[in-house]
Amino acid sequence: MVHVPYTEAMLRKPAAAVPEPRIFLLSPATCRGLRASLLTSSRATFPLATRLRSPVGAPLGEVFSFLSGLYFRGKLTYARAFARPPDPGCAITGGGVFVITPDAGLKRPETSLTVAALHAAARVDIDAANRRYRRPLESTSRAVADRISRECRVVLLGSIASRKYVDVLTGIFGERLQFPVDFVGRGDMSRGGLLLRSVAQARELEYASVNGAVLHGARPPKLAPLPRRPGAIPD
Repeated sequence: MVHVPYTEAMLRKPAAAVPEPRIFLLSPATCRGLRASLLTSSRATFPLATRLRSPVGAPLGEVFSFLSGLYFRGKLTYARAFARPPDPGCAITGGGVFVITPDAGLKRPETSLTVAALHAAARVDIDAANRRYRRPLESTSRAVADRISRECRVVLLGSIASRKYVDVLTGIFGERLQFPVDFVGRGDMSRGGLLLRSVAQARELEYASVNGAVLHGARPPKLAPLPRRPGAIPD
């Protein structure tokens, strides 16, 4: 038997592919309506309401998850599971997850929100023609765009059929702006359920560029019901 000596090249393992950096932009929750009234009521005694009324406030992500229910909770859970920011230590890009707000542009989900701030947000219409909404979104989006590489993908977890997000974001992020292909044809609740299932299965969705995307499509099959969390307020 002939013994062939191992060479350095034979022992060297092929380099693992470096995951493509990716950050997420989450469309906002409605800051008006029944849930907002319940949350900001001076008579509300549940923990999130009491924290919101405190001088410190409550995390934006938790507040919007309450206001929007399943849809926003799905977006936030999914984004935190699959975000790959190019520079996790950067003060701007941080964890790679941003929430679109009505009056303050992009904010991290950990940002503290008070009752006064929530009331202020409720007074601003989310409309690309509204300067009070558009200008902060443009300013903060440019700050993020300046800190990420050209290779970094920016995934919008929200409706691309609505121009109120796309008109602003495509002008800044261009071809880097993507969305989940499986969102087409689904309503908000179905999207939220899809995102939570994807996290449970550790399966990231497929993305496509927002530019030139098909905005409408056939409604996909209905998802099986998610098990309700003990003590959860119905979505």
